[in-house]
Amino acid sequence: MLGLFMSSLEKQIPVEIMYMNNKGAITDRLIIVKGIEYNFIRAYCLKKRQPRIFIKANILSTAKPRIRKGVNHA
Repeated sequence: MLGLFMSSLEKQIPVEIMYMNNKGAITDRLIIVKGIEYNFIRAYCLKKRQPRIFIKANILSTAKPRIRKGVNHA
C-alpha cells in the first residue's frame, strides 16, 4: 500500500482506494497523494474535486486505477 502512495506522490498519478469513513460508510475514491504523514494521507480527491485527508487505518485497500477501454455510454 505504501508503495502505491509513494508512487502517486512522486509521479502525481492517481491511485484508487476503498475508504471507510467514521460513520462506517464505504466509498471508492480516486486520489492523487500530496503528502504522507504518520497517521494520515493528504490527497486531492478526483471524485469530490477537493483536497482531502484520509486516515490510514480507514483505508481498506489500494490499487492502480482500472483502465476502461472501449466503453461508450449513450
